[in-house]
Amino acid sequence: MSFTEIDYHVFQAINQLGNNYSVLNPLMKILASKAEYVFYVGVVVYWFTRQEKHRRMVAQSLFSATIALAISGILGHFFYRDRPFVTHAVLQLIPHSANASFPSDHATAAFVIATSIWIFSRRSGYIWFLLAASIAFSRIWTGVHYPSDIISGAVIGVLTALLVNQFFLRSEKALKFLKVLIHGYEIVESKVWRKKIRA
Repeated sequence: MSFTEIDYHVFQAINQLGNNYSVLNPLMKILASKAEYVFYVGVVVYWFTRQEKHRRMVAQSLFSATIALAISGILGHFFYRDRPFVTHAVLQLIPHSANASFPSDHATAAFVIATSIWIFSRRSGYIWFLLAASIAFSRIWTGVHYPSDIISGAVIGVLTALLVNQFFLRSEKALKFLKVLIHGYEIVESKVWRKKIRA
């Protein structure tokens, strides 16, 4: 059996869960189409805690996400693959354009941010990983991605976040530049939003 056949059989097994456990379909629809916004809100909340650690984490996660999604876009262009609902009869639970399926941008974005958070905060990072995995799984359940799309997106996200972190750890100039950017923002921020001084 070829890899493509295995990939499809695993997809089919997961996708058919929507017929066998239809009570979970509303949750899967939300995870597949809306849960990504939790990551966006989370990044904003972390940033506005105004803690230096969190701001560096957010800056790194956005930088990592930009690179990871660029890689994903390039791979999708050169290794184009139709989505499952284009090639097969599937249980498609959410609407989606018939664009490139490989790799999954949702998995890439979710895992790159989850990994960036995990690097700075192990405990909360595991929670974000759980959400990322739930989003990734739901994209198969709802019929818009193959398992290999999800796995490749997750790998791209995780590796990019880890490599970007290593880059900043090993390059004093890059880390200094990042801190200068954050400090520059904070100067502007302080003029419109004064930080409370604890007694």
